[in-house]
Amino acid sequence: MAPFVEVCRYYKPLPFQCPCRSSPTNSLILPHLSLKYSNLRLLASKPSSHPRFNGISFNRSRVITAVARVESEHLGDDSNSKEEEERDKEVQNVEEDSSLDQQKEKSRSQFKKRVVFGLGIGLSVGGVVLAGGWVFTLALAAAVLLSAREYFELVRSKGIAQGMTPPPRYLSRVCSVICALMPILTLYFGHIDIAVTSAAFVVAMALLLQRGRNPRFSQLSSTMFGLFYCGYLPCFWVKLRCGLTAPVLGRSWPVLLGGQGHWTVGLVAILVSFCGIIASDTFAFLGGKKFQAFGKTPLISISPKKTWEGAVAGLVGCITITVLLSKSLSWPQPLVSTIAFGVLNFLGSVFGDLTESMIKRDAGVKDSGSLIPGHGGILDRVDSYIFTGALAYSFVRLHGV
Repeated sequence: MAPFVEVCRYYKPLPFQCPCRSSPTNSLILPHLSLKYSNLRLLASKPSSHPRFNGISFNRSRVITAVARVESEHLGDDSNSKEEEERDKEVQNVEEDSSLDQQKEKSRSQFKKRVVFGLGIGLSVGGVVLAGGWVFTLALAAAVLLSAREYFELVRSKGIAQGMTPPPRYLSRVCSVICALMPILTLYFGHIDIAVTSAAFVVAMALLLQRGRNPRFSQLSSTMFGLFYCGYLPCFWVKLRCGLTAPVLGRSWPVLLGGQGHWTVGLVAILVSFCGIIASDTFAFLGGKKFQAFGKTPLISISPKKTWEGAVAGLVGCITITVLLSKSLSWPQPLVSTIAFGVLNFLGSVFGDLTESMIKRDAGVKDSGSLIPGHGGILDRVDSYIFTGALAYSFVRLHGV
């Protein structure tokens, strides 16, 4: 057998002497091979009849054929690699398109779920508001209980608890029950000043005298704010709906629904206020989406999604709905006072929303709970109403309606 001949990857002349000539004047120049084939070795299958030069047996036709085959295979590998890269890019694009479609489909399903449950909650709340009395008060007490539990869970969350000491769990549950009793006491006694003061005193003493732990000011402050935020402020809706019993003149109410005595100033005021808050949230959401293409000016760092464009749209929507309902429901106020009432409802709605956003931001959570599909927790739905009740009640009483 003939020995191996190593083909170098550089252009090097290989001496080759023809048998018919005496001097080695002819040289074979091999083409440049890639680094991948730099160690290629050729094997001659038959012994060569040519004379040996420098101990190497050489066959010219075999070398040229092997070099051509190697280069063609190398070009084929390059084309295959390009095709594979293009195929990978196509697969990646298809996967990205499918992920975008899935995200769109998920957002659509969430929006549908949000609309369905929102309509259900709106109709239920409307029926409760029209019923008034104990029906309205008990429904408000149930909402306050769930909201208070979510609030104290937020206080105990990791994000807030790292910077403060939360109140004990048993005391949080007691405070939630106290908050739920406040609307009932408001309807029964007409005021809750003594009840709130007594509850605050009992809670403060329980914190100061707790065993095995050193009382912290953060425990006292978070608990007192919970009693005020979740219990005391919602009671103004009871005072507005059930406390202002003067009938509205110029508007008749069906006898089957209670007659003329059921159409009171408190009922009109709470309907106008509730519808104004709903219009404020709706117009702010739609306005922020519509004007996003023209510009997006952040409103405040607490809630990055809120913009000035959305706030202006919400204010316009709230004032518009307030004026229209006031005229249709015989609201006994001039136009200027009606506009002021709409502005007040808008400010209370925004302030309540931002307050809850601040609490959730410190807690490091997106929603206060997951009780309502597509909406989050109860506190996420009632945050715009917490401060608005006190503002609406104060406005109506100061104007002597």
